Amino acid sequence: MKLLILGAGAVGLSLAARLSRICDVHALCRSRHADAIRRRSFRMSGIWGDGDFRFPASDKLPDDVRFDYCLVTSKSIHTRELCDLSGDRIGDSELVSMQNGIGNEEILRDYSPRVIGGTIITGFEWRGVAEVEVTVEAGPIRLGRFPSGTDEGVERLVALFQQAGLRAEASETILSDLWAKTLYNCALNPLGAIMDVPYGKLIDRHSWSIIRGVILEAFAVCMTENVRLRWRSADEYLDYLRRVQLPATAGHHSSMLQDIRNGHATEIDFLNGAVARLGEQRGIPTPINGTLAELIRFKTAEG
Repeated sequence: MKLLILGAGAVGLSLAARLSRICDVHALCRSRHADAIRRRSFRMSGIWGDGDFRFPASDKLPDDVRFDYCLVTSKSIHTRELCDLSGDRIGDSELVSMQNGIGNEEILRDYSPRVIGGTIITGFEWRGVAEVEVTVEAGPIRLGRFPSGTDEGVERLVALFQQAGLRAEASETILSDLWAKTLYNCALNPLGAIMDVPYGKLIDRHSWSIIRGVILEAFAVCMTENVRLRWRSADEYLDYLRRVQLPATAGHHSSMLQDIRNGHATEIDFLNGAVARLGEQRGIPTPINGTLAELIRFKTAEG
């Protein structure tokens, strides 16, 4: 089995490391990480295990190699650009989005009819060039045929993840899972970045009042998209966020905070920005999501 990890950052390189033990993996990543992996290996620590991992990595696609699966792990803002650069090489592959936000799978459909959606609620933090610590995990990796259902291609990929020692399961309702992860990210990612605190600090009553507003708006937008979540109301999800998800990821620092610190663009337009955009289209007010999106754009000069 041949796998391409497209746009491999902390998430992609960590997945490449685990999967490289059981199949052929090539990671397309920034040159500094590729050079370090060739020179001394990729170093991973944390809850996915400690070790040095060697696998092919480069900043350009290898010549004349076809892949069974292409796992897109880039920031959402780079999805189309990466697919444009490699479209003639990945059109025959199963395209798998392992990204944040709403809209990535729709982009991938422009390049292949076989698109798998994936959710991974796990914390990855850089500890150096080609060095990542896996810090927290709030649930299993879920994979499903987009927008719904499962099939042999999905089940085969789930089996690969499981064989690599990762918690993974097939999902019949991946669109709902993608929205569920988006609720989580909209609630915590921008606030953690703006306030410069780990997620556990956001349980404070002042920040929680903002989180509640974010979720009330996002839940209303989600309902207009005809997406069925496993929570019957925004308050039911907020209870789950407080009791289960937030404690499980309390020590994690927002990936958006890491982007801002490193001078990188963020995924805000695929998270709170997407909620605000869809809300405007549906006539649903989303002032809190819109404000958070504008604050992040201000901090990164994206707007």
